[in-house]
Amino acid sequence: MRFDVITLFPEMFEALLESGVSRRAYQDGLFAFQAWNPRTFTEDRHKTVDDRPYGGGPGMVMMYPPLKKTVAAIADANGCQPYVVYLSPQGRPLTQQKLVELQQNRHLTLVCGRYEGIDERFIESCVDEEISVGDFVVSGGELPAMMLMDGLIRLIPGALGHQQSAQQDSFSDGLLDCPHYTRPVEVDGMAVPDILQEGHHAKIDAWRHEQKLARTKHKRPDLYTAYLARQNTES
Repeated sequence: MRFDVITLFPEMFEALLESGVSRRAYQDGLFAFQAWNPRTFTEDRHKTVDDRPYGGGPGMVMMYPPLKKTVAAIADANGCQPYVVYLSPQGRPLTQQKLVELQQNRHLTLVCGRYEGIDERFIESCVDEEISVGDFVVSGGELPAMMLMDGLIRLIPGALGHQQSAQQDSFSDGLLDCPHYTRPVEVDGMAVPDILQEGHHAKIDAWRHEQKLARTKHKRPDLYTAYLARQNTES
């Protein structure tokens, strides 16, 4: 899988490439990454990428020409038109299912906005999909882009020590994950449930599923209702 990221702050992505699961996957060649700074594709000596919005208002807006030229350069480098995702609070929510859908694209270009946003004409002509990581606003699209990338990297075969880890993650089957325990068996008066110590895998699987259902019903009743609806439809 290849990620091309359009950003004014490429150095921010060092955190993703130099830490944890994503670092190992990157070093193992499981995905490719390149950051593209739109300032590279400006023509004035100040390397201007933003300007005041028409109609007035606070802040600045990222300009169409540098962004358009950046996408064109990415297309030339890859030999194909990229699937362009703009990280935006106005986009569709990022879910585990959405990650699975995005995984079908071998080349993803992620656009990290800044300031008050980007010229709407770029969105209309170049962006295939807008994605949001939540109903809140951050200073730029870099952190949301890294969240999306990390979620996708976890799905790449070989990225995790056990691929089953990704299959058991919260939301993979529409439910929250079950509780997990490790040594010591007892700490501060709290013990690991007996069933997890017995080694009966069928019983453990059943217990974990019951826990997932109970947790989802308690913490995310919306997900629980949707899960039951899917089960009724499939049956």
